[in-house]
Amino acid sequence: MSTYNILILGASYGSLLASKILLGGHSVKLVCLPAEADLINSEGFRVWIPIRGRSEPIELDSRKLPGRVSAAGATDVDPREYDLIGLAMQEPQYGSPGVRELLNVVAKSRVPCMSIMNMPPLPYIKRIPGIDSDLLKPAYTAPEVWEDFDPGTMTLCSPDPQAIRPPDEKANVLQVTLPTNFKVARLNVAKGNEIVRRLGEEIDAVRFDTPEGRIHLPVKLRFYDSIYVPLAKWAMLMAGNYRCITEDGMRTALEAVHSDLAASRSIYDFVLDVCVKMGASRDDLVPFEKYAAAAESLSRPASAARALNNGAPNIERADKLVQLAAKQKGMRHRALDAMVALVDRRLEANRKMKPAAA
Repeated sequence: MSTYNILILGASYGSLLASKILLGGHSVKLVCLPAEADLINSEGFRVWIPIRGRSEPIELDSRKLPGRVSAAGATDVDPREYDLIGLAMQEPQYGSPGVRELLNVVAKSRVPCMSIMNMPPLPYIKRIPGIDSDLLKPAYTAPEVWEDFDPGTMTLCSPDPQAIRPPDEKANVLQVTLPTNFKVARLNVAKGNEIVRRLGEEIDAVRFDTPEGRIHLPVKLRFYDSIYVPLAKWAMLMAGNYRCITEDGMRTALEAVHSDLAASRSIYDFVLDVCVKMGASRDDLVPFEKYAAAAESLSRPASAARALNNGAPNIERADKLVQLAAKQKGMRHRALDAMVALVDRRLEANRKMKPAAA
């Protein structure tokens, strides 16, 4: 069977998806910063995945997997040479020099794209009936970079698995902290659906050799016909990730969710209601109880909170995106409004700092 040539923009979180794709024998090119590209090209990358019942995680070493991985800078790849393109950077990065120009070529190539961003790309939003994507543009750092995409070529894959770069390791190591599944919606392009379905089937079929025998690996790629399934992540982001942000610092996702479970449930259920108003079925979404149980293992602040604390002038604004989508449906929630206002204040303070601190 033929193999695919896959391009992934973003080597941090993108290496988790890449590791799963490599298990099927495919070729993956990661787009990242020069130092990171040099490291991956010389040493590959490693992903640590926890396994229930084992004290130590499984290590996926890209050099030992059936597929081939390489890395390059944004100006050193031609998107037209690939069968599928993964978008694994954070939303503000797509407006940066080099990446902006690459994304424009990606758009014009019409190669099927699969985003694993917390922020759905605007072309994906355009696929949702009854939502005016133009009214959501204020939530995006550089909304104009998405204008040339054909919405039918763009799908969304919920970034449910959680992972971090271990602070004492090199930049080519990723530690998975919550090994849940990627959930990807269909495209409007038959070739893209064929690729994503096959990748999901191959990942599901993998058995990994361990001293205890051959085992299933967690973190699957699940394909869904419903375009609303990946939006289940919105409620998780609002109840957990963005509530890690405090007025003068941050807290863990565990604290954000479980310090006031009633407040967490209120905002979570509100976002589910917004998704239903947009057209989702309750069956597309994840109930609060399941998320709250998973949040018990989220012992670190979310990436948005860490970025704010580190002085970032821009972060992904999924909070503002949900607020604006809810507004279109005549809905609002006091806690969500307060959250958006808090992030606005924190970002404004960061932007007033010296550039070196940003």
